[in-house]
Order: sequence, then structure tokens, then C-alpha cells
Amino acid sequence: MIVAFSVTPLGVGDDVGEYVADAVRVVRESGLPNRTDAMFTSVEGEWDEVMDVIKRAVAVVEERAPRVSVVMKADIRPGVTDGLTSKVETVERHLSA
Repeated sequence: MIVAFSVTPLGVGDDVGEYVADAVRVVRESGLPNRTDAMFTSVEGEWDEVMDVIKRAVAVVEERAPRVSVVMKADIRPGVTDGLTSKVETVERHLSA
């Protein structure tokens, strides 16, 4: 599965990059395939391991923020691996045709 998620600390002011970096650090240290862009971090793996990483990413932000908002979108497709790369490659192939 691939889950795209964002963790937003609330009640800490407008500059949340430091808090988001803490969450992204958890994802990167997990060893699971991941990608971060301006709006979401995507992580790929089995259900339990992905949800554990997201839970830990939220927890690290909760340690410093009085409230946390989480948005998640999941693509659950058994048997598919390396979806973070292959899905983008498919779109790029169609764009260059």
C-alpha cells in the first residue's frame, strides 16, 4: 500500500516546517520507501508497518504541539511493489508519447 499523509501541528504559529521535519524524519528513518513534496509525504509498505510509521510521525509532533491535524489517502493494491516509482513512470511515459 501507499499512503500519502500530512501532519499539521495546530496552535504553534504559522511556521510549522520544524514540526513537519520531525515527522518526515521519522518516516525517512523507518527504512520504508517514501517521498516528500510540498503537501504530502507518501510512504509505501505493508498495512501495519505503514500505519505504525504514520502513528510515530504524529506522536513526535504531538510531543510539541497542543493539537495535530492528520490527512491521509491510501492506495491499497495487493501484489504491487515499488508503486511510488512505477506509478509516476507510467504517467511520464504517457506524457512523452
